[in-house]
Amino acid sequence: MSALKSRRPTVVVAGASAGVGRAIAQEFARHGWIVGLVARGEVGLAGTIRDVERLGGRPIAFAADVADPAALQEVADSVAKTCGGIDVWINNAMVTVYAPVQETSPEEFQRVTDVTYLGQVHGTLAALRHMVPADRGTIVHIGSALAYRSIPLQAAYCAAKAAVRGFVDSLRSELLHDGSKVRLTMVQLPAVNTPQFDWARSRLPRTLEPVPPIYQPEAIARHVYRAAHAAPRELWIGGPAWKAILGNMLVPGWIDGYLARTGYHGEMTSVKASKNRPDNLYEPVDTDPGAHGRFDSRSRSRVAAADPRWLKFGIAAALGLAAGTMLFATEAHGRDEARKRLR
Repeated sequence: MSALKSRRPTVVVAGASAGVGRAIAQEFARHGWIVGLVARGEVGLAGTIRDVERLGGRPIAFAADVADPAALQEVADSVAKTCGGIDVWINNAMVTVYAPVQETSPEEFQRVTDVTYLGQVHGTLAALRHMVPADRGTIVHIGSALAYRSIPLQAAYCAAKAAVRGFVDSLRSELLHDGSKVRLTMVQLPAVNTPQFDWARSRLPRTLEPVPPIYQPEAIARHVYRAAHAAPRELWIGGPAWKAILGNMLVPGWIDGYLARTGYHGEMTSVKASKNRPDNLYEPVDTDPGAHGRFDSRSRSRVAAADPRWLKFGIAAALGLAAGTMLFATEAHGRDEARKRLR
């Protein structure tokens, strides 16, 4: 980021009013960045503005829906004009529906797609409009292990995250073809303690919870900040994400059966769900919950992350070592048998 030394760097965080997005905004503020904040809920935005100011950043807030491409383009134009460019854009906004596929309406599938997938497309296009001419900048896509391994009861969300991954891979090749210095990175998350489990639309009989182990959003945000600087192709955060992704590559059919047996139970608590609670699918639940959900007592404040290139090298080395050991043992056994025959 040496090119940023001449001015205060600028980041735009889409989905900044709560959860991971709010923690990301706080993390960049700690490092003195100008932080563009995008979210639908004005009360939550106001809370994030206070956080950014308190931590030493400079906030610029926009009440906008990422499903509206024109609104995001206006955000990008305004930030670029005010700040002299956009250094990092973070696509984080999401909505989901907890329900079996056959109980999810076409309109709900469309809305999750519009926000969770197309919201990242719209944000990327808005950022590219300024980053490509400047030939610099990093776009961070907040993904999930579910981009690789879908689970029951969240088909719309899992499909949207998988679509983001496909979109990013295509765009990356195009930028490389053009010789562009604009960088893309996708961060695949584990379960995180955020307020979404109290405002996601749900038809499940009991209250929602993330599949443990659960991590605090600040632990995720620290890795996102580093990814914005280093721009690995992907960053897999947390052992559960690694196991889900690699396991699906190796034994997808076994995981299908495992999730059929355990997936429903793992996404719900034992507490009966409220029938009348609000959800944020179409309109924000306009409160100021902060970054955390209700799982503080069960959440971990630290989490490991790895560039999957190194994980793959490690696996390849382990397999090579195992193969070499087997070959050595086989050859040694063969020599022993040959010596016995010569006696």
